[in-house]
Formats: sequence, structure tokens, C-alpha cells
Amino acid sequence: MMKRLQKLGKALMLPVAVLPICGILMGIGYAFAPAAMGAAGATEGIAYSIGLFLIKAGGAVIDNMALLFAIGVAVGLAKGSDGTAALAGLVSWLMMTTLVGSTAAIIPSLAENPTWGVAYAKIANPFIGILAGIIGAMCYNKFKDTKLPDVLAFFSGKRCVAIITGVVSIIVSVILVFVWPVIFSALVAVGNGIKSLGYVGVGLYTFLNRLLIPTGLHHALNNVFWFDTIGIGDLSAYWAGLVEGGTMANGTVINWSVGQYMAGFFPSMMFGIPGAALAMILTAKPEKRKYAIGIVGSAALCAFICGVTEPFEFSFMFLAFPLYIVYSVLYGVFAAVTTALGFRAGFCFSAGATDLVFSAQLPAANNYWVMIPMAIAAFVIFFLVFFVAIKKFDLKTPGREDDDQEGEMKIELANNDFTAMAKIILEGLGGAENIAELDHCITRLRLEVKDNLKVDEKKIKSSGISGIIRPSKTAVQVIVGPKVQFVFDEMEKLVK
Repeated sequence: MMKRLQKLGKALMLPVAVLPICGILMGIGYAFAPAAMGAAGATEGIAYSIGLFLIKAGGAVIDNMALLFAIGVAVGLAKGSDGTAALAGLVSWLMMTTLVGSTAAIIPSLAENPTWGVAYAKIANPFIGILAGIIGAMCYNKFKDTKLPDVLAFFSGKRCVAIITGVVSIIVSVILVFVWPVIFSALVAVGNGIKSLGYVGVGLYTFLNRLLIPTGLHHALNNVFWFDTIGIGDLSAYWAGLVEGGTMANGTVINWSVGQYMAGFFPSMMFGIPGAALAMILTAKPEKRKYAIGIVGSAALCAFICGVTEPFEFSFMFLAFPLYIVYSVLYGVFAAVTTALGFRAGFCFSAGATDLVFSAQLPAANNYWVMIPMAIAAFVIFFLVFFVAIKKFDLKTPGREDDDQEGEMKIELANNDFTAMAKIILEGLGGAENIAELDHCITRLRLEVKDNLKVDEKKIKSSGISGIIRPSKTAVQVIVGPKVQFVFDEMEKLVK
């Protein structure tokens, strides 16, 4: 199970890699155009136009993150990373989000329950994107070599993958029509219970908010606490300039301290994530430290500026899920303590520096000095917890994956004729007919062979590669080094 999660985590890195720059663009954009998120400021002029342009540029990707997952996961999990799988993932996403999202129109009686109606409207989330990618990849891997009767021969092979994916997605959509709102409703019920627990409830809500990020179900809780699904609407009340004791536009009497369900996110997002990122960088393998800086360093900057945390979270949640649970617990603890100390702040987009600055002028804002000790504590504690956990349990955070053993990134091939190398390696593996599966990671060819007795290691090594590993009876890993992509491309041509 853990191996599959790690494989999914690596597949997610393809779309995640584009997110940090988008978050930074949005943060800079909001700095130029604070009025775009509801704060006071000009709504015209050069600065506003530039800011709005940057916000839209970043939002074009951030707002469609679930769609990126549908395509990226499909490619990452497909054998040979074939583009046909991407098409299949997109088909699955379009099918499921359209069918489940249209439930209110197709079967009105199911949407009579307001919570179910909200659930159907929130179907386009990262969980469904990942599910669509998995369906697309599975259908590709299973049916890419399908041979149909002559009359249907045009639809044989890869052409039938998207068709089969569509059929599978229809079946899954029917299941989701009944399962998704039940899960969503359960979370709304949990929200009602949390509301009565005071500061402990704030911590519990924040913990669940982070824990549910991989599934997209955090949107259910957010609707409960931020957007007045059950009569709270903390975000709406904050930006409306209201405080405890006031009355919202819909008549709801405010019986909670406005801002308490948002304020606790700031220390963890702005300072906890940079601390955790530093721990990941320092525990990365020396030869992969620059890679770790590129992934989690930029993600930490993104979280600090505008509170976009997904680039950081998705970089390790599937590679080291136990650590992600600890990460969520830390969020809950800091939220409870920060709120108990009287700090009140709000956000329109997320809990980053941009929102912190521009929300300070609202009436509910209070005790901003609390951020100083909490920021220091968050950075130090997140750093120590991540550093110790990664080291003690050898967690595979970015820069520590097993794909690249010590020194593999520095390998210099004895032969740079990649076509010749591929031919020799393939011959040593028993020929194209003996290859059951061909793939690669950052430094290795990863293969499954049909008959292990046909593998000639001496022949393979004569190609100039560094070494061979045999993890199982049919699995073969050929250590090539950072130029593995070129050898893989030639191998793929020969096998086809």
C-alpha cells in the first residue's frame, strides 16, 4: 500500500511543480491590487491592472489544480508515461464532474437536501482529479493493447482507451452520486459538533482541514465554518466588518469571536511551512539538495507570501503520509493556542502575508502582537519535528527518495552512444519479446521481464552502464545515471 502511495506521490509531482510560481504571481498581484480580494484600495489605474493581470495568471492554474491532477496523475501512473493516458484522465474528469455536478438537474429530488446540493456543486475538487487520473492510467495500462474484430479495428489499441475510460467513469459517477454527498454531509455534521468546543474545536477543525486536503473534502468543512452553511460564516462576517454580537446580512446573529476560524492558520502557513521546508532541505541527500530547494523552497516562499500550501503539501503527503498526519496535528495545536491568546485575523484568499497585512484594518482584527512569538515557535517546532521525524524514520521526503542511491546523480557513462547502449541492454535483457514492462525514474531503467533466465547481466554491463539491481524474480533495475531519459527513449523505440 505504501509503495502505491509513493508511486502516486511521484506522479503528482508533475502538476505540483508548476504551482509555486503561480502562487507567487498571485501574492505579488494582491500586493499591487489589494482591492481584488476585498481590501480597501483603488480599483483602477496601472498598479491595479498589473496586479489583476498577475492574479489572473496565477489563478488560471491554481483554480484548475484538480484538472492538472487528472492529467498529471494519469501520465505519471501510465506505463511509458504515454499521452493517451492524459487524454483518458481528462475524459474521466469531464465525465465525473459533469454527471455528478448535474445531479440536481437530472434527479432534482436528490438535491432537495441543501447539504447534498452543496456537495454536488463541490464535486470539481482535487480528490476527483486524482481519482480521474488513476482511472485514466488504469484503463490505459489494461486496454492499450486491446485487439478488436476487423469491423471495429479502427478503435483497437490506444484508441479504445478513452472510450473504455468513459464507460468506467459513468459507472463511478453513479456511485459518487450517492456516496459523495453522504461523506460531505457527515463532515457538515462534524462541523456542528466542533462549533460547541471553543478553542479546542478551532484546533480540531484546523487539523481536519489539513488532513482532508488530499481528498478535497476540506471544502465541506470550509463551507461550514467560513461560508454560513450552518450559521457561522466566519470569513463572510470578517470581511463585512462585523464582530461578535453583530448581525449578518441574512439575519444570523454572530455568537462567536469573528476571525477565530481563520486566525490560527497564519503561524503555520507563514512560518511553520518554511521551518518544515528547511528541515527537508537539510535532510535531503547532498547530491539532491538543489532539487529539494527547488521543490520545497519555492513552495515555502509561496506559502509565506499568499498562503498557497498545496505545492508544499503534495510534495510529500504521499511519499511520507505519517509525516503529513503529524503536520496536520501541528496545525491544529497552533490554531488552538493562537486563537486562545486572542489573535484575530482573516483572509479572503488564504493565510499568507498578503492577506495578513490587508486584513489588519478590519474591526475584528485583534492582538496582532501574538504573531511574533507564535511565528518564532511555529518555525522552530515545525523544523525540529520534521528534522527528527525524517531522520529517525528515514522518511522519503523530496530529495530522499530511493530512486537515486548515493552517488547515482554523479555517474558518468562509459559510452554516450545512447542508441548503441539501448541495443546492448535490450539484448542482455533477452530481447524486446522478453520485456513485460519498461519504465524509468531519475537515474534508473525499471523493467519487468517475462523470463528472468534470459537476463544476461554481463552483456548489460558491457553497454557502459554503472550497475544492475534485481529486486525480485522478474524486476530488473539498470543504473544509468542522470542521462537515463535518453537511454529510455532509445529503448522504447526498439521495444516498439
